[in-house]
Amino acid sequence: VQIAGPTAAFATIVAGIVARDGLEGLMTATILAGVFLIIMGFCHFGSLIKFIPYTITTGFTSGIAVTIVIGQLKDFCGVTYPDGVKPIETMEKLKAFAENFSTISPDALIVGGVSLAILIVSPLIFKRIPGSLIAVIVGILMVQLHVSTIGNLYTISNALPTLHLPVFDMKLIQSAIPNAFTIAVLAAIESLLSCVVADGMINSKHRSDTELIAQGAGNIASALFGGIPATGAIARTAANIKNGGHTPIAGMVHSVTLVIVLVVLMPYAGMIPMPTIAAILFIVAYNMCQWRTFRDLLKTAPKSDIIVLLATFVLTVLFDLVVAIEIGMVLACLLFIKRMNEETHVDSWVYTDD
Repeated sequence: VQIAGPTAAFATIVAGIVARDGLEGLMTATILAGVFLIIMGFCHFGSLIKFIPYTITTGFTSGIAVTIVIGQLKDFCGVTYPDGVKPIETMEKLKAFAENFSTISPDALIVGGVSLAILIVSPLIFKRIPGSLIAVIVGILMVQLHVSTIGNLYTISNALPTLHLPVFDMKLIQSAIPNAFTIAVLAAIESLLSCVVADGMINSKHRSDTELIAQGAGNIASALFGGIPATGAIARTAANIKNGGHTPIAGMVHSVTLVIVLVVLMPYAGMIPMPTIAAILFIVAYNMCQWRTFRDLLKTAPKSDIIVLLATFVLTVLFDLVVAIEIGMVLACLLFIKRMNEETHVDSWVYTDD
């Protein structure tokens, strides 16, 4: 049920590569990252995901849910930013939203509020029709209100991408290897963590090595057609599951639907209001936030696990996935060693006393 695509975690990495090495450097790094992912899959590195503690996956998932909400506040409220203000990091988005809150649009709030109400109520009435589809249709019908749409904000085209082979320059390849390794590791972690979250949502068991190989092949193909690095996306995957996707066929339908939208329905897709998109993502964030699990862990887990949980959650929101996973794993290892050391001392004392 995994749905792949570009994610926020790649934004700063991609921007840095393009600024330094240009689009050719990004293409080379993405292709190399795909090769690394395939190698990782064949070497059975995917099984390493089981060593990531449950507190880290829960903290990471809840943190991503919060970042999704923060990232959509602007569009839901119709806030406008001054020219040149294009925040990327979560805290930058929150700061920009707060500073420009006075530009809030009543029309956007109406469209977003109606869309959100439809998304909440429709599952209680319509069992077979996805609420997001109803919300999109109603949102398009409300487009006469003065709100931003996909077509207003972005240049869209129904032209299919063309094949473009990169320029294989040895100097460029050498400089791209560190970037490729970063992309590969991030794609692997994010994809496999998304798989773990999806497993919990549909009570399934993913094949981690197959996932890595598939993501590697997908990134190579993406780069050859001008795409940026992609990975399994928790938001898209959660949306897929919540809208009834429970088999790999859902992912195939997702891909075919995107092509149809691109070629045939692009003018209509451009009419979708941004507040409606934001409302859909609010619901996705709520469904994936695992607040009940988060609450139960805070109540019942050992203090060391709570520290790892909160650290991963806060770091995901304040910084990004990479920092959260790195520090979360280091904390988990240190606290595990501390716990084992304390148990060893207790066992030793009991043995000596006896």
